[in-house]
Amino acid sequence: MRIGIDMMGGDYAPEAAIEGSVLAREALPPDTEIVLFGSKDLITGKAREMNLDISGFELIHTPTWVEMGEHPLKSFSRKPDASIFLGQKHLRRGEVDGFCSAGNTGAMLIGAMQIITPVSGLIRPAISALIPNMEGPDSVILDVGLNPDARPDVLYQYGMLGSMYARLVNQINTPRVSLLNIGEEEEKGNLVTRSTYQMMADSDDFNFIGNMEANSLFVSAETDVLVCDGFVGNIVLKEAEAFYRLISSKKVCNGYFEMFNFENFGGTPVLGVNAPLVIGHGISNSKAIKNMIIQTGEVVGSGLTAHIKETFNKQV
Repeated sequence: MRIGIDMMGGDYAPEAAIEGSVLAREALPPDTEIVLFGSKDLITGKAREMNLDISGFELIHTPTWVEMGEHPLKSFSRKPDASIFLGQKHLRRGEVDGFCSAGNTGAMLIGAMQIITPVSGLIRPAISALIPNMEGPDSVILDVGLNPDARPDVLYQYGMLGSMYARLVNQINTPRVSLLNIGEEEEKGNLVTRSTYQMMADSDDFNFIGNMEANSLFVSAETDVLVCDGFVGNIVLKEAEAFYRLISSKKVCNGYFEMFNFENFGGTPVLGVNAPLVIGHGISNSKAIKNMIIQTGEVVGSGLTAHIKETFNKQV
C-alpha cells in the first residue's frame, strides 16, 4: 500500500507533516509506503534541523504549494503542480493508493471534484466524521461540510454512503441509519427532512430506523450512521471541538472526553469520489498528521471506495 501526503498543507507545515509521517511509518505495517509531496529542499532542510531521518520515504518534489488562505479555484488554475494537486494526480493515475492533506480544505475539495471526480451515479459526494458515544462505538455522521444544502435524494444517498462506511470501516454488520431531526416523529422537521424520511422509510438500500434528536448525540449509541446536510453537520462537528476545548480548559480528566480530540482521528474521509481521500484539520500537529495517515490506510484497506463505485455504477 502506498499513501501520499501533502507535506506543505496545514498551519504547522512542513514540520508537523515531517514528524507525523515519521510517527506513522513506525505505526504502520512494514509494507506500507508513505510518499511525501512537497518542496524537496524545504522538507529535507527542516528534517535535518529536527534531527529526523526521512531517507526511507519517497519524496516527490513540487515547485509550489497552496497556502491556507488562498482562493481554492484560483490556486487550482494557477498552481496545477502544487503539492495538494500533484498528489491527487498521482492518486488518479494509481501511483498512490490513498492521499491525505491537512492543507487548504477548499483546494482539496476542488481537486476531489476536478481531478479524482465523483463516482458515476452519485449526485453529491460527502465528508464524513466519527461521533463518539458514551454507550458504545462511534457513529458516522455525514455530511459535515461539503454540501450546505442537500435535496432529499442527496440525503438518501448519504444514508447509503454512511452505511457502507460503517460496515466496511467500522466493522458493523447491519448498520442502523438515522436522520438528524428536531423530533423523533415522522412528521417533524422541515420540508426537506420530512421528504427524506419518506424516501428512507421505503428503502431497501440500508437499515433506516427513523429520526434522531440532537440531545442523543454523544450520549446514545442508538444509531451507527447519522445523516444531515453539510450546514448542520459542520455545526455539530465544530460544537464537538468547542466542547473538547471547554472540558480541557476546566482540566476535567476523563478518557471519554479524549474521544472528542480531533488529533486522535486525524481527518475526515471524502466519500463518493473515485479514490480514497482524507482531509485533515488545518491546525493538525504531528499526532494528528500521524493519525490522518493511518486513517487513510484504513480507508484504503477496507475497499470502501471500490464498493461505493460498484454500488452506484449499477444504478446508472
